[in-house]
Amino acid sequence: MFSRRYEQVLFGLMLSGMMSMLVAGISTFLATGLVANFLTLWLRAWMTAWLLAFPTVLVVAPLARLTVQRLVAKG
Repeated sequence: MFSRRYEQVLFGLMLSGMMSMLVAGISTFLATGLVANFLTLWLRAWMTAWLLAFPTVLVVAPLARLTVQRLVAKG
């Protein structure tokens, strides 16, 4: 179990991992089709995407949260 102070980082890790896996899988499938080495290609694309997605989520999530708070009516 993790401390609550790591909640935002763990959320970013999980979100970026799941989203990058899904997008990499779809992109790899559309680019190559269901080839023999599809899983290897997908995993390589996913790891590259996740490496970029995780720090991006950590930076962008607070900005997105702030933007949503300003767009949503209070009360």
